[in-house]
Amino acid sequence: MDIIKQLTNEFNLKPFQVENTVKLIDEGNTIPFIARYRKEATGELDDQTLRELHERLMYLRSLYEKKEEITRLIDEQGKLTDEIIAAIDKATTLNELEDIYRPYRPKRRTRATIAKEKGLEPLANLLFAQEAHIDPKSEAQKYIDEEKGVLSADEALAGAMDIIAEEISDNAEYRGRIREIILEKGSISSKAKKDEDSVYRLYYDYTEPVAKAPSHRILAVNRGEKEEFLSVKIEAPDDEIKAYLVRKNVKNPPAPSSEYVELAVIDAYDRLIYPSVSNEVRNILTERAEEQAMKVFSENLKNLLLQPPVKDRVVMGFDPAYRTGCKIAVVDETGNVVDTTVVYPTPPQNKFEEAKKVLKELIEKHKVDIISIGNGTASKESEIFVAELIKEIPRKVYYMVVSEAGASVYSASKLAAEEFPEFDVSLRSAVSIARRLQDPLAELVKIDPKAIGVGQYQHDMNPKRLGDSLGGVVEYCVNNVGVDLNTASPSLLSYISGITAKTAKSIVNFRAEIGRFRNRQELKKVKGLGPKAFEQCAGFLRIPEGENILDNTSVHPESYAAAEKLLKILGYSLSDIKEKKLQNLLKEAENYGFEKLAKEIGIGEPTLRDIINELLKPGRDPRDELPKPILRTDVMDINSLVPGMQLIGTVRNVADFGAFVDIGVHQDGLVHISKLSEKFVKRAMDVVSVGDIIKVQVLDVDVKNKRISLMRIED
Repeated sequence: MDIIKQLTNEFNLKPFQVENTVKLIDEGNTIPFIARYRKEATGELDDQTLRELHERLMYLRSLYEKKEEITRLIDEQGKLTDEIIAAIDKATTLNELEDIYRPYRPKRRTRATIAKEKGLEPLANLLFAQEAHIDPKSEAQKYIDEEKGVLSADEALAGAMDIIAEEISDNAEYRGRIREIILEKGSISSKAKKDEDSVYRLYYDYTEPVAKAPSHRILAVNRGEKEEFLSVKIEAPDDEIKAYLVRKNVKNPPAPSSEYVELAVIDAYDRLIYPSVSNEVRNILTERAEEQAMKVFSENLKNLLLQPPVKDRVVMGFDPAYRTGCKIAVVDETGNVVDTTVVYPTPPQNKFEEAKKVLKELIEKHKVDIISIGNGTASKESEIFVAELIKEIPRKVYYMVVSEAGASVYSASKLAAEEFPEFDVSLRSAVSIARRLQDPLAELVKIDPKAIGVGQYQHDMNPKRLGDSLGGVVEYCVNNVGVDLNTASPSLLSYISGITAKTAKSIVNFRAEIGRFRNRQELKKVKGLGPKAFEQCAGFLRIPEGENILDNTSVHPESYAAAEKLLKILGYSLSDIKEKKLQNLLKEAENYGFEKLAKEIGIGEPTLRDIINELLKPGRDPRDELPKPILRTDVMDINSLVPGMQLIGTVRNVADFGAFVDIGVHQDGLVHISKLSEKFVKRAMDVVSVGDIIKVQVLDVDVKNKRISLMRIED
């Protein structure tokens, strides 16, 4: 099995791209490092392609190991043939391998094994030969044996048919084809198990072709089944499948024994093949649905984490509540907590004026610019209160309702306790709500991605698979943005390429000892951070105002000499970077000739372009180029919405069937996939992303059920 060749074909890449990527992975390089700093080796493969290639590489290697294991196990039984070897070699999935191994797998006692114990295998072989002159009844008489438990010719024939049925059931070719037929032409259906209303009422009498069933409906019926509201079944084109099996096995219809073979075929399908293959189809559908859901979740998470930060603003975090009061935390421009309190403007206390007085004083004292309100319990009442409050403040103060998904998880975590030992759980939540407006990435990495609230059915998915997928997204985002080595939390540092959670703590401890890092080279003094880890992480760690301005760029230390040589060739120096004298650098490099320049410096053209881009914008944050979040000064209510109204909203979540949009009325509205564009949209994420600011029109408002139907208005 040539894995390199297979990957090359599957990904439509050049052999050198796959060979070099596999070599780099095997050498212990991380995906972010390979994507950013080994572009020449990979032919500039992006992060996503590299992750998919890595995942497929691991699958193919496990497939290869499985092939070797199955070959060994069959050989040990003395049953390995050239035909079996060829079938194993040809197999491209673990399912196919399982089908091949099925006849040789040690079995519990079945009807067929019992029949074989009774000595009925020769009769089964005789029947299956379907010779015209053979009388099955007469032949069966020969196998009557009271000691073996065969008391009649009919019992002998029944046992022989059990043997035939099992052999047919174990045939890899048949199982593969039947699986294909069901996937192509079968249906999935569900019925109500309980006579009561539920969120699954849409699926109480549901049928849909397997080939067309979207992932969210597969996951929905799975959950309904798990919670015992639904009974779910795969409906197969039984007649077509049975006709196929009969064609394959009934070789001589006029022969008397063919009748028995046909009965065995029907039994094989009804009793043995259908139950197991239908389960396999369910598993395939679930795996596909989970993969799609993970893709949507991952894309949503990426877009959420890369939301533009609200920089250089003092923020008041407002964690709404009823009885226990609203928790308040004020954080300065750098995210440090400068004040906390609790106010009671919501029922049952309704201490409006008292709360206003307290917050006005805090706002004035700390020059608060924005109030960040969590969207949980009592959010609406809190928003109304804040909107009234800021009208009474002479200076301009804005507010924004932010998702508090995961804030409670973080506030009760060991990490939060270490970060804010002096605060109770609710105050930590208020800090998180404030900080996720200032820097969503830095704050949200502290929370389990599954708890962030931008996915669907995440609790029904394979935890490891989902964790790996989402962890890869967080890793991409953190390394794409880069982190300030002198301010980054251990949580943020642990996602940097080459840095473990243990190493992240060592970096923070070392930082505490020396005061601050002055250059990247000091990283080499950190306990537990060896040469390989330094190579992987150094380029993603920034030191603003460090000794070397290149330390505030994504230029890797291994390329510092190249960067300096570039500047020298074009008549510049490092000091010109800080003094912003490089406006013409790109043009001058183009005039000089990229190929010539790269060759002269001794680097590849992709690395040269990256260095130039970094020199032009040291300390660049890619999030700054994205649309800023919508800040509000007044509140709307669902009751004020009327069909035809046009509003600006922020996409909060994207699912296969549409997008949920915050239009400032506490309850997100749904733009169904059919209303996202005038053109046909296959997937919602193809046209909108989490964080997008879009124009929508209200189509329908169901106040009682708090449902808002929207249509996207395209520019």
